[in-house]
Amino acid sequence: MCQINTDPMKSQVGFLDVVVPPDILDYGTSTDMVVREGSNVNFRCAASGAPTPNITWRREGGEAITLHNGQEVPTIEGPEFNLTKVNRLHMGAYLCIASNGVPPSVSKRIMLIVHFPPMIWIQNQLVGAMEGEQMTLECNSEAYPKSINYWTSEKGGIISNGAKYEPELQNNAYKVFMKLTIHSVTPSDFGSYKCVSKNSLGETDGTIKLYRIPSPSTTTTTTVTTEEVTTPSKVVPEVKSERKRQKEKKKLAQVNDIPPLPDMRGGDAPKPGRVKVEENRYETKMDRSQYSGCGASWPTRYLLVLMLTVFSV
Repeated sequence: MCQINTDPMKSQVGFLDVVVPPDILDYGTSTDMVVREGSNVNFRCAASGAPTPNITWRREGGEAITLHNGQEVPTIEGPEFNLTKVNRLHMGAYLCIASNGVPPSVSKRIMLIVHFPPMIWIQNQLVGAMEGEQMTLECNSEAYPKSINYWTSEKGGIISNGAKYEPELQNNAYKVFMKLTIHSVTPSDFGSYKCVSKNSLGETDGTIKLYRIPSPSTTTTTTVTTEEVTTPSKVVPEVKSERKRQKEKKKLAQVNDIPPLPDMRGGDAPKPGRVKVEENRYETKMDRSQYSGCGASWPTRYLLVLMLTVFSV
């Protein structure tokens, strides 16, 4: 208060408001926590400052916070909050941020670690390969504390890195991606393989069976094209030719049986044998006088007989 001793006295009152930036107190604030999967967790954050700081919670990586009712929220307001039945997905860093309008704001990082025994899952439990191929077997593992991971063969021995086998591990927080590369597969490589994961809380394994795929055989295919060729039958022409020859022989035989022409100079004609006039009818032997006694002359009868013979054939 400022006062002047005059008559009358004068005075003026002033108010001083002191502000203090926020500060997070160690006492009353949660520290890093290690819990078993399925446990309940309580987060607390105590801060001082003037005016009184506001407390906000969020995850360090920006992931949503899953509450007990399944609701997912980006931030939580208040000095404390609870997580029930935590699992491996809750594992990570949580930030407690205190602010009161007086810079700077402050934060504290609280790490939540969830312990759980190993768990393995395999995408392909049955894998086929041909001899001579390079084959890779894959296996995924989750565990915390971090697990020891390795491969075993069907005989039970641990597979180490070498010219034949190449095991590989890729770690990401509590996740491990396991690979086993088999170079130039041989018949002895077919069988079962196990990926094993163990930590202080337990041990588990998964089995992958490698089976043989027959190599495609090289077969030369010969295509034979058959073409049906129709050859004219020789039987019919041969039969026709034979019939023709028989007819000619028959004709010649009939011609030979025709008596010769009589001697036009008046000599005696030789006595003919039986002459075929028409089918199944024959004349008896005749002498010259009988021939001359017919109505037609001998040359005419001779030509008539010859014509009948030809036409009958």
